[in-house]
Amino acid sequence: MCVLTYIPTSKNSYFLTNNRDEATARTKALPPRRYRLNNTQVFFPKDPQSGGTWIATSANFTICLLNGAFEKHTPLPPYRQSRGQIIVDFFQYSNTQKFVDNYNFSGIENFTLIIIENTNSMNICELRWDGTTLSEKNIDAHQSHIWSSSTLYPPEVVSNREQWFEDFLKKNPSLTQEEILDFHKNGGNGDPENDLNMNRNDELKTQCIMQIVRHNQYHSFSFHDLLSNQELRYQVL
Repeated sequence: MCVLTYIPTSKNSYFLTNNRDEATARTKALPPRRYRLNNTQVFFPKDPQSGGTWIATSANFTICLLNGAFEKHTPLPPYRQSRGQIIVDFFQYSNTQKFVDNYNFSGIENFTLIIIENTNSMNICELRWDGTTLSEKNIDAHQSHIWSSSTLYPPEVVSNREQWFEDFLKKNPSLTQEEILDFHKNGGNGDPENDLNMNRNDELKTQCIMQIVRHNQYHSFSFHDLLSNQELRYQVL
């Protein structure tokens, strides 16, 4: 839930890749599987602690949550519910706007939510909740983007990551999913605390990488458990 890249490949096709950076003391996430939410088949890894998730994909939506909004904040627990429940709850609504208009965001810790809607056309909505106010922004689905969690990475590190991503795209104009995964595993400048695959004294580290691939009607994803060095691949459609 801490770095996310989006790379479009054609009108309705893209690669979405996410690194989950988490405390090693926290129980490891369960691998992705299919769940049925409000008569919708949704695939996501599950956090055993909260029962929620940080990334999910269905026929019409792909959603990813990053901790923090615009800048690092001071947590003010107790919170009404875990941020991990937000994505699960999203599938109670038929579209993004109904979710934005009707969901109760109060009592939830700060977050950034990226929603990719794959219906008649592809749309990306970026929601940022700073604990009191919800900010909504439309993202150009025809341009590549990178997001990093504001709770772990200060502005200068976020800027560095944006530059690494820009350099990576320039050097690799025709990308494969393997090359993008390699960037998520090895991108950076050799600083283990802030590289994309990060490690802070084995107390906080990148635990897994999930990549979602859409190519017109083809929809698949892979889950890479870096702690056990295991890889799972799924075809959804």
